[in-house]
Amino acid sequence: MKKRLFVLVLAVVLINTLILAKGTPEKEYLVVYAYDSFVSEWGPGQALIEAFKEKTGIEVQLVSAGNGGEILSKLALERHNRQADVVVGIANDLLHETLELDLFTPYRSPILEDIPQFLHFDSTYNLLPFDYGNFAFNYDSQKLANPPHSLEELLEPRFKKSLILIDPRTSSVGMGLLQWTIAVYGDNYLEWWEQVKPNVLTVTDGWSTAYGLFTEGEAPLVISYTTSPLYHLLHENSERYRSLIFEEGNLAVIEGVGIVKGTTKKEAAQQFIDFLLSEGQLEVALTNVMYPVNASIPLPDVFKLSEKPTLSLLLDEDLIAKNREIWLTQWREVMSR
Repeated sequence: MKKRLFVLVLAVVLINTLILAKGTPEKEYLVVYAYDSFVSEWGPGQALIEAFKEKTGIEVQLVSAGNGGEILSKLALERHNRQADVVVGIANDLLHETLELDLFTPYRSPILEDIPQFLHFDSTYNLLPFDYGNFAFNYDSQKLANPPHSLEELLEPRFKKSLILIDPRTSSVGMGLLQWTIAVYGDNYLEWWEQVKPNVLTVTDGWSTAYGLFTEGEAPLVISYTTSPLYHLLHENSERYRSLIFEEGNLAVIEGVGIVKGTTKKEAAQQFIDFLLSEGQLEVALTNVMYPVNASIPLPDVFKLSEKPTLSLLLDEDLIAKNREIWLTQWREVMSR
């Protein structure tokens, strides 16, 4: 009896030791990678995941993972050690690379029925559209009485040291401007970049830094989106900052969301995407300050004040994939001279 009692006590001690060593099991999260401004304190991320948890009980860990290209690189490195379940913010211009890398699993959300067909940029449903907009130069109306009306006018000497641009190697907005010049000027796009250099105050690494310098008054013009001034209307009741619709058109951008291939939380990931494309659309519109893709979502009247381009430009995704590195190399050479 004593021997049996000793063995029983020893077993209990060992079990308790193992439990203590292991500790409390880690909480299960749906891990969502997104670009930096989406995750930031002024972005829509935190409000979205809180509303999603309230509706579903599913907790989300939101991870800032850089721009779209950096997110793809991170996913490729983690291919055999997957960390994310959902990715928010891969834009239409990265579709070719996204499909080639085979990092996502298709999901045809029922909410797609409420999204206009022209926004369905991926017929394989690896990426689903969640917002869209157009790149534009924003200007400070208190500092600039006669703003430009075209990319060509931005080259005029009166705009010397007036532009804040963003590096296309590190920012999707910077890449948007580079593609915009290619859409307008074709093979002669480098001439625009060569001529615009005297008018550039600085080239930042990302949008947040660029827009911050702009609102601090460092320069009266910054590359951003047609919808950016809506933020100031919504949150500051100010019409000081305005966007410019250019004669030759403004480049469009459609941002996508997708489920990472191999996730063990597929059902939760689908619920998150459905939420983002439905109840979450208003938060995206108000905080991300982009147009929601869901046509059934009523928008505040302030959005009617945002002028839409008469011409939306898009480059073919295969053309971008084929030439992206060449364009970036040529851009760096021109801007470093």
